[in-house]
Amino acid sequence: MKAIAAALILSTVASVGPAQAISRYDSLRQSCASVQQIVSRERAVLLRYRSRSGNLILYDRYVVDDGQCGTGNYAARTSVPTKDNPMCPVYNCRSSSVFNPH
Repeated sequence: MKAIAAALILSTVASVGPAQAISRYDSLRQSCASVQQIVSRERAVLLRYRSRSGNLILYDRYVVDDGQCGTGNYAARTSVPTKDNPMCPVYNCRSSSVFNPH
């Protein structure tokens, strides 16, 4: 019975297919235009940067449009610091709700 369960789990995992890898970039090593081009080209990326105090590494997933967000989410305008712009405009996914209908 355990062998059947293990085979079923393995076949399910194999049929799902490979997971899409997501690239990671340090936004402070890029220009704003470069960050925007990377997001546009790759559709979704992780951007990381140091907090204003410099004590923490912050990161989030940034997307090109709503299509990269799951059901019930939308792409909201935000900003990240870059080498040449402390508030480079980008988008990340936010949750839609009755109180925040988008």
